[in-house]
Amino acid sequence: MKMIRQLLKSFSHALRGVRVVFTHEQNFRIQVVAAAVVVFFGTWFGVKRNEWIVLLLLIAAVLGLELMNAIIERLADAFKPRLHPIIKEVKDMMAAAVLLVSFIAAIIGVIIFYPYLAPLVGLGA
Repeated sequence: MKMIRQLLKSFSHALRGVRVVFTHEQNFRIQVVAAAVVVFFGTWFGVKRNEWIVLLLLIAAVLGLELMNAIIERLADAFKPRLHPIIKEVKDMMAAAVLLVSFIAAIIGVIIFYPYLAPLVGLGA
């Protein structure tokens, strides 16, 4: 029973972390909306199982990296609240990592959804 309580407590902490990042980070909210749109259209078009696997992995990668970005920004601000050149570079590099993964995810999303969207707009698959 103690293990179950500890597990529930761990889940509670994790959910609090999600709530904090969702409340305080606009980019995370934008990424969540983008993920919801992808899931909606994936369901709407009935994408294949292997396409779902790719889409869900990409959603997890983007949201996880956005979460890591928020963590690093908060830690950097806690230890060096004034904008130090190295702190600025670290923040910029994390933002670049999120941008890179998001851009690649968008390209893969276009590749996956193109066959479903092309006939609707008269391009043919």
